[in-house]
Amino acid sequence: MELQIKLFATLREGRGKVLTKEFPSPATPKLVLENLNIDEKDVAILLVNGVDGNLDQELQEGDVLSIFPPVGGG
Repeated sequence: MELQIKLFATLREGRGKVLTKEFPSPATPKLVLENLNIDEKDVAILLVNGVDGNLDQELQEGDVLSIFPPVGGG
């Protein structure tokens, strides 16, 4: 299945901003993170098609996964 992955802030480093990748079905956000070598602790917000998602939900063909790291600063 083809998924679009949008990465934000530090997660873009060495990976890119928007990726379109093929994954075996069924795929989960957890599988996507493993494939991109992103540690779960480095993810603060996970959206599937603009709605709060969770690591174990089953993704569908064409889904858009947005991944945000924790935000620091002051």
